[in-house]
Amino acid sequence: MNYAQLLFPDFSLILCGYLICRYTALNRTVWEQVESLVYYVLFPVLLFHSIVKSPLDLLATSSLISAGLLMGLAGIAMAYSLPHLPWLGRHIDPREHAASAQVAFRFNSFIGLALADRLAGSEGLLLIAVLIGVCVPLFNVAAVWPMAKHAQRGFLRELVRNPLILATASGLAANLLGFTLPQWLEPTVMRIGAASLALGLMAAGAGMQFGHLSQAKTLAVAVLSIRHLLLPLVAFALAKAFALSLAQTSILLAFSALPTASSAYVLAARMGYNGGYVAGLVTLSTMLGVVSLPFALGLLH
Repeated sequence: MNYAQLLFPDFSLILCGYLICRYTALNRTVWEQVESLVYYVLFPVLLFHSIVKSPLDLLATSSLISAGLLMGLAGIAMAYSLPHLPWLGRHIDPREHAASAQVAFRFNSFIGLALADRLAGSEGLLLIAVLIGVCVPLFNVAAVWPMAKHAQRGFLRELVRNPLILATASGLAANLLGFTLPQWLEPTVMRIGAASLALGLMAAGAGMQFGHLSQAKTLAVAVLSIRHLLLPLVAFALAKAFALSLAQTSILLAFSALPTASSAYVLAARMGYNGGYVAGLVTLSTMLGVVSLPFALGLLH
């Protein structure tokens, strides 16, 4: 399979978003509103629908869930350990690290869902929705904790107001209780899902920033190496250890190499940190996804 060709439609939408934001009247002010619409309304609907539309067999997906959680914990551990490494820690500012550690393990759900649909259709959407459902709460806690600890702020309110956590928790509960959407509502929900993917990818492109990438280069290389090189290798080893099916392995490998979450810089800025620097890391991570996703999926061969 030509993975570069498979990824082209999604990354072309990211490029379109970047070009439209930079060179037309639809500037960053417009795209901030689009991003809010996708994040708080459209994307939670897609996530909820992806989970409830197919019966969820927790036993059949338990190995995938275990592998996904272990991979996430490995990424969190590696990110947290950076200031404590003797040959690296002295080059890392603790405050910059507190805001940037999240880049090493968080993921862009928009790209993940679009890619899962291309890799394995409805089965792929269900599998990655399950991974998102179990990993988003863990990753949000891990993202907020260093900043809250460094700034001596609480983080529970950040978690309970997260629309992704609410959508995935309610979707999993509805699925396990046997709830299904009325047939007459399906077309509307499916159109909302399609809109969320296209607008989410374009919003990710519109949010790209290059001006702050020269700051804290050592930290940037470290967190992006974890995100785009080490985590795919960890995922490949876990897929072998848990004897995952081909579809599950494909989704886990794609999940491991996704660009970091585009909302990472929003969280950093909202908590009083250098949002511009984190936005630069998000930008570079999005660009590196063009390389890391074919690399991760190529491990299948």
